[in-house]
Amino acid sequence: MDRGQEEMQFLGLFGIFKESYKIISSWRKLFTNITLALILPLSFIYLVHVEVSSLFSSKLRLDRIPSDTAEYENSSNLISHEALYFLLFNFAYFTMFYILSLLSTAAVVYTIACIYTAREITFKTIIRVVPKVWKRLIVTFLSIFVAIFIYLVVAAPVLIIWAAISVGQMDVMADAVLAVLVVLFTAGLFYLATIWHLATTVSVLEEAYGFAAILRRENLIKGKLGLAIALFFILQPAMGLNHMAFKRLVVEGTDMGMANRVVYAIICFLLLSTGILFQLVIQTVVYFVCKSYHHENIDKSALSDHLEVYMLGDYASLKAKDVQLFCV
Repeated sequence: MDRGQEEMQFLGLFGIFKESYKIISSWRKLFTNITLALILPLSFIYLVHVEVSSLFSSKLRLDRIPSDTAEYENSSNLISHEALYFLLFNFAYFTMFYILSLLSTAAVVYTIACIYTAREITFKTIIRVVPKVWKRLIVTFLSIFVAIFIYLVVAAPVLIIWAAISVGQMDVMADAVLAVLVVLFTAGLFYLATIWHLATTVSVLEEAYGFAAILRRENLIKGKLGLAIALFFILQPAMGLNHMAFKRLVVEGTDMGMANRVVYAIICFLLLSTGILFQLVIQTVVYFVCKSYHHENIDKSALSDHLEVYMLGDYASLKAKDVQLFCV
C-alpha cells in the first residue's frame, strides 16, 4: 500500500478496485494462506447451506398431497421433525458462518494495516493475533445486529400497516406513499449494511468498537456515502449472481449430469472465495480513503504500536490524538 495518504481521498470506484488488486497481488502468498485457512471454509459452508436448504425445502412441501388423506397426516408428522432438523441446521450454519466471517475480517484488516505500516507480517503472526481482534469484532457485530433489529421493529410495522391500508383502495396517492415507504425502508437496510462493513474495520484499527465503532463510522462516511453505497451495489449483486448460478446449475441442474455439476460447483466456489477476499480488502481500503478525505492521516508509528498491542495480548486503547496525527 505505497500510495500516499493524501492521495487516497481522490480514489474513486475504479481506483479502489485497482488499489485492492495491487495489495492482493503484491502479497499473493499471504492472502492465499488466509483464503485457504478461513475464506475457503466460509465459502464452502455457505454453498453447503444453499444445497441443504433446497433439499429441506423440497421435503417440507405438502401442497402436492391431498389434505384429506392418511398420507397427508403422516407427511405432516414427518415434516414437523424435518422442520426441527432444519432449524438446528440453520442455527449451526449461522454460528459457523459468522464466526468464520469475523475471523476472516480480522485477518484481512489486520494484514493490510501491517502492510500499510511496513510491519513484518507472517501467516503465523496473523493466526496468533486474529482471535484477539475477533473478540472486539463480536461486540461490534452484536451492536449492529441490535441496531438492525431496532430498525426492523420500528420501520417494518409502519410499512406493513400502510400496505394493509392501501390494498384494495385503488388510490393513486396511497400507492405512491407505499412506493416511497418501500424505497426508504430498502435504503435504510442498505445504509445499515454499509455501516456493518466499515464499523468492523474501525473495530480493528481504532480504539472504538461496539456502538462506539458505529458512531465513529458515521463520522468517517460523511462525504463518501455515495461511494460506499455504489461499492455495495456492485459487490452484493455480484455475490447474488454467484448464488443464483450455483442454485440453478448445481442444486437444480440434475439434467446436466454429475460431471458438469461438479465443474460448475468448483467454479462457483472459487468465484465466491475470490469475491469475499476482494470485498474484505476493499472495505479496508475504503476506510483509509475516508480517513484521508477527512484529513485524519494516521501516524504510522502510532498505528504500528496499536497493532503491536494485539501481539502482546493485552489491549490498551489508543487515544484519539494518537491516531489523528499527520504523516509527513
